[in-house]
Amino acid sequence: MPTRDDILEALKVVIDPELHRNIVELGMVRSIEISEQGVVDVTVSLTTPGCPIKSHFQNGVDKAVRGVGGVSGVNIGFDVLTPQEKEGLKKTLGRPSGLPEGALAAVKNIVCVGSGKGGVGKSSLTVNLAAALQAEGKKVGVLDADVWGYSIPRMLSLSGQRPQVSSERKILPLESHGLKVISIGFFLKEDEAVVWRGPMLHKALTQFLEDVAWGELDYLLIDLPPGTGDVSMTLAQLLPQATFLIVTTPQDTAQKVARRAAQMADKVDLEICGVLENMSGFTTPDGQRFPIFGEGGGQRLADELEVPLLAQVPLTMPLRAQADAGVPLVAVDPDDPAAQAVAHAARGLIALAPAQPFELPVLDASPAHPPQPVGMTLPMA
Repeated sequence: MPTRDDILEALKVVIDPELHRNIVELGMVRSIEISEQGVVDVTVSLTTPGCPIKSHFQNGVDKAVRGVGGVSGVNIGFDVLTPQEKEGLKKTLGRPSGLPEGALAAVKNIVCVGSGKGGVGKSSLTVNLAAALQAEGKKVGVLDADVWGYSIPRMLSLSGQRPQVSSERKILPLESHGLKVISIGFFLKEDEAVVWRGPMLHKALTQFLEDVAWGELDYLLIDLPPGTGDVSMTLAQLLPQATFLIVTTPQDTAQKVARRAAQMADKVDLEICGVLENMSGFTTPDGQRFPIFGEGGGQRLADELEVPLLAQVPLTMPLRAQADAGVPLVAVDPDDPAAQAVAHAARGLIALAPAQPFELPVLDASPAHPPQPVGMTLPMA
């Protein structure tokens, strides 16, 4: 006969796909009742009655509980967390602005791309890294959170376009070169300056994360503004499961400034996944190489942080030219040295991605031999 502790232990493999924590840790298991015949009744508490990932929990709980020895049947019911329970969960997760409602539920990996200073080519690399991941067969989205220096729309030929809103009142990302894209630039007049203080930035970023229909993605790359200001701290608060990729140049000064961005990530508990060095020398057509911005800064930073140096991206004219043309270099000239370096970084990110904790099967709605109802049966919500 299974015990309550056996069921709780089994349910720890059921992960909230947006918060990346299990439903036992999150306090979402309301009740467990076990009949003498081995039928287990489980009630799961959701954050909202119309939770769009309810089937995720339905399938996960069913498979997890059926895997416990002695279980002859499973009945699953749902209710909703009380306002007091929601407030407690907000505090536990550090999300005072509210709990997610499934917008990022199908996003497997979130990578914040940041730098200590501007002018290191962070946005260009974000676009090309996204295209390189897409070339590896991944579904990729790009969120342009560089609210003061937004440039992703121009780099992906989306300037002047406006997203639509779905019947579910979700913002639909624009698409370019197979990438889903959202930018503050889509909601302003072209090249209009953004003059916002912290609260407005927080509200806008929250909306981009939770009110955008991102759908199923393998990677969401977030292009951060340079430095360690409000935007970076807001995203760290909203996305505790995200990782942080630091872009720097080989120059000692840039590397030392990038270290401050790493310190910010550490203070807000964002895991640093790697370093990407840009402008790593220029090679002439006759093969001469000139380290215009110095050498070794990216490797020194990676060694100091004990993370991998994912790539050293050289200076090439096509990298700049394709950004101005609105087409990722890796999409049109994958043999360019800069494109090859970015592709190497993309493969490194894929290798570093954590294994998915629980693979959900498709629930068979009509089993060949359904168990006879025994004991108490909870109604489906």
